Amino acid sequence: MSSTPLTLNLVEGSVSFSFSPQAAQELKAAINQLMACLKAVAAKPAAGVGKSTPQPPLEYRYTGEVFLEIFCNPNIWPTPFAAKVLLTVRDVSIRLTTEAELTRLIEDINQYLEQVG
Repeated sequence: MSSTPLTLNLVEGSVSFSFSPQAAQELKAAINQLMACLKAVAAKPAAGVGKSTPQPPLEYRYTGEVFLEIFCNPNIWPTPFAAKVLLTVRDVSIRLTTEAELTRLIEDINQYLEQVG
């Protein structure tokens, strides 16, 4: 397990917890897939020209010293820059559920990977 904690900046405040570099790589890959889905939704055909295919949501789960769950439905956001994720961090004594901006989450993951890399 990495000694460098992952810090996620939220709309108000932040949360830090123990996270492995391998899990961060897996989360980054899942977010990259989500970004592709968000871009597909943003490029949907003009109204009345056809129906766009619904994109699958991001449902990421990590279990380590804490349980981390990240959920995002790409079909409800007009652009990747507007997207938010539902974030849950919990352990035996505390549970935090809140929204976080997707762009900020991407920055936080990239910064973490630079620190541990």
